[in-house]
Amino acid sequence: MVSYFGSFGLVCYDLAGKELWRHTLPMALSLGGYGTGTSPLIAKNLVIVSLDRDEGSSLLAVDLSTGQKVWESPRPDSYGSFGTPIFWRNDEVDEVVLPGSLKLKGYSLKTGKEDWVVEGVTAFACTTPVAGNRKLFFAAWSDGKADEPLPPFEKFLERFDKNKDGVVSLDEFDEPSRDFYRGFDVNRDGKIDKTDWDQLTAAVAKGENVLVAVKPGGHGNISQTHVAWRATRGLPYVASPLFYDGRIYMVKNGGLISSLDAETGKPFYSQERLDAGGNYYSSPVAANGRIYLASLPGKVTVIKAGGDKPEILHQAEFGERVLASPALVGNNLYLRTQTSLYAF
Repeated sequence: MVSYFGSFGLVCYDLAGKELWRHTLPMALSLGGYGTGTSPLIAKNLVIVSLDRDEGSSLLAVDLSTGQKVWESPRPDSYGSFGTPIFWRNDEVDEVVLPGSLKLKGYSLKTGKEDWVVEGVTAFACTTPVAGNRKLFFAAWSDGKADEPLPPFEKFLERFDKNKDGVVSLDEFDEPSRDFYRGFDVNRDGKIDKTDWDQLTAAVAKGENVLVAVKPGGHGNISQTHVAWRATRGLPYVASPLFYDGRIYMVKNGGLISSLDAETGKPFYSQERLDAGGNYYSSPVAANGRIYLASLPGKVTVIKAGGDKPEILHQAEFGERVLASPALVGNNLYLRTQTSLYAF
């Protein structure tokens, strides 16, 4: 078992809980002090971890048996990535795929060399790519674009600057909003001023909220040559897309579910309501013809896979926050809430 802690690094244990090795790493300092949302990837004999942060970002591979570094690839153009790398068999090439700021990249698993890049994705990636039907799919959304533009700084002050001092301190936000707006504090000084706002809006303006389907076989900049199709509706913020039985499923904040044909991008349905509002940080999972979706407030919805609209089979309220994705192991589904772990 390998764990990654943004405040420490990588630690490997055997199944009895004995520590086998550790690989210490610098503190993961990211925009707004969020830390990191990534998980380690085990691919063949390597452990791969994204070290994207404010400065000095990289992709690291260590030996699974020893924890010793095998390669490390600098990512100087990535400053806002919280997704997890995935393994992709790109034709006959073993690759690691990782989103970053404005770009989706593929790296050689063996050497860490950058193989290809797709430009024109979101500026701040919280989701993880998925693979299926010989394609790679990446969907991500962040604030500030056409569907939810950032207001002028003056309007932001009118809404939140309670003491009228020309800046917004983090304690001026209500508690549910505070964690989100910490990401606007670019220099991490505890307040959001005009300089923070201008830097953030400039970065967001360069990105695009989009779902891309990437064909195999590309090298170099493949933005125009190997993107099979794009979609712009129903995009997720934190919950990664799901590939299941020839379809892509996405859940958008507010409890809006979409399903698209993985081959063509044609929607079977788009932004249908689940009767389970709130944000979605947990990614959907699927098994036995059912898709499981957990909202941040703690409502789990089970829908039937397929169809031309989502058919709700069951819903359950857990009464506390759910941030972790459900885990499927054998015949069991494991769900972690804020204080408990359930097995079904």
